[in-house]
Amino acid sequence: QMEMEYFCKPGTEDETFDRWRKDRWQFYLKYGIPEKQLKWHHHDKLAHYAKDAYDITYNFPIGFEEIEGIHSRTDFDLSQHQTYSKKDMSYIDQEDGNKKYVPYVIETSAGLNRNFLMFLCEGYEEQNVAAPGEPEDYRTVLHLDPRLAPITVAVLPLMKKDGLAEKAKEIQHLLKEDFVTDYDTSGTVGKRYRRQDEVGTPFCVTVDYDTIQEKKEDGSKNDLFNTVTVRFRDSMEQERVSLDDLVFFIQKAIKNYKPIERS
Repeated sequence: QMEMEYFCKPGTEDETFDRWRKDRWQFYLKYGIPEKQLKWHHHDKLAHYAKDAYDITYNFPIGFEEIEGIHSRTDFDLSQHQTYSKKDMSYIDQEDGNKKYVPYVIETSAGLNRNFLMFLCEGYEEQNVAAPGEPEDYRTVLHLDPRLAPITVAVLPLMKKDGLAEKAKEIQHLLKEDFVTDYDTSGTVGKRYRRQDEVGTPFCVTVDYDTIQEKKEDGSKNDLFNTVTVRFRDSMEQERVSLDDLVFFIQKAIKNYKPIERS
């Protein structure tokens, strides 16, 4: 359980309560929960000390359930502590003529496990990626916001030999200063993409022969030298990116990330 108590001046509790309701609602939208999946539940029956109380609920597969409570608790918490500890909990407001008062409390309380389950439920998809007319081909993908994904970037050498693995390790070392990274050489690149999709990795960086070879076989300049392929989890689209721009490219992609619209 994650709890926070925010102290405010008596008389400002309603304004403060409304602000925290807005801020906590926006938190879930910010990290990819569609607004249609959220709903407010107002407490009709309040504790004797409470002035107002709302829950944010999420539409789990079993229906709407609470993920966070936001409560206006007046001065009950500090007054009780003051009574039993025999310590003065008053605050002297120097910006308001040294007025002395026991602060009111706005409390937010969120369940970490419920939040984790909510993001899993929202992100999980078994998606048919077969071309029209082809046999069904399903991939399991976790559409997590990149800021929540356990791995941000996976670095995948096309082959273990010919210096590709060494170059991939070098690139991973470059990226791990800014992102949580993974390095994978087991199986085909396609199978590795699928494994990363399952754990919600938003970006895969593939290192191939063009990355390390400055000249083509005929001796001409290789325009793809010192570039890698960046593959996007949600769309499965790929883009060729210069190593000099790679960190900035991924940072920009995270900043501009938009969750996909799903029915």
